Amino acid sequence: MTTTTTAPGPGIAKVDTTPIDNSGRDTKAGWLFSAPFLVLYALFLIGPVLVGLVISFFNTATVKNDLGEFVALENYTDVLGNLDFWKSMWHSTLFTILTVPFLVVLPLLAAIFASRISRNQWFYRIAFFAPYVVPSASVCLIFSFIYAPESGLFVKALDLVGLPAPDFLGSTNGAWLSLTILTVWWTFGFNFVLYTAALQEIPEETYEAAAIDGASPWQQMRSITVPLLRPTISLVLMLQILASLKVFDQIFILLQGGPNLSTRPVIQYIYDTGFTTYRGGYAAAATMVYFVTLVIISAVWMLATRRRGADA
Repeated sequence: MTTTTTAPGPGIAKVDTTPIDNSGRDTKAGWLFSAPFLVLYALFLIGPVLVGLVISFFNTATVKNDLGEFVALENYTDVLGNLDFWKSMWHSTLFTILTVPFLVVLPLLAAIFASRISRNQWFYRIAFFAPYVVPSASVCLIFSFIYAPESGLFVKALDLVGLPAPDFLGSTNGAWLSLTILTVWWTFGFNFVLYTAALQEIPEETYEAAAIDGASPWQQMRSITVPLLRPTISLVLMLQILASLKVFDQIFILLQGGPNLSTRPVIQYIYDTGFTTYRGGYAAAATMVYFVTLVIISAVWMLATRRRGADA
């Protein structure tokens, strides 16, 4: 932006080309608009993390008002040496291994399928996304009826084709199968929306040129769609890994971590120790260990992604 000043003499104007610095005003406006979010972020995320960090160094009980006795790193030593904690960490990891491949690949295929339909795309997009807005308690209630041992929909369907029905809620293998099916159906829609938005950014002319050159739909998907969606696929993969590692709702509501705690994830373990046995300091230490684990996974993924982008 420039300013214009009038020099002495009739009809003679002198143009001042010195730019006006608005950076300070823009910075103030940015902080002003960000302030509500930053306040909520500090109150509900940073604040609880700091409180949990402090509590983790004390022998705090959740049924008492005081912090309790200062125990330094004793809680962390107990957490790292506790076999039940590592079992719950493995359960969260196993859940991630079982669900992430389906929740990365299947929404991608569904988004490509919906984008290739010439009519009523809105119907398919709503149908794929709709389960995601259903509350977790409702989803678990529905699937508890579907998995019922004698009258459940899955059991009846398998009986019709002559296949033995697994014990979806009473055996460990059946429980993991039931959780995988429930989670894929329920959370499918979020990744579907991400892929759909990314597909809309690919110019249609690219596909038209490929079709003129004789490329089949499969070749177009392999040579055009997937390479151009690589950043989105990487984002979905990272988000899905973190979301699956934080699993709690469906396992707690549907199975209570059973049978015999064989599916209890680490967040339920923290909940049980903090609000069932009332070991608040120990639960806070377990939370910090788990939090650091997630941060390390995110940091490693970010560094790997940046290095791959730099090499490209």
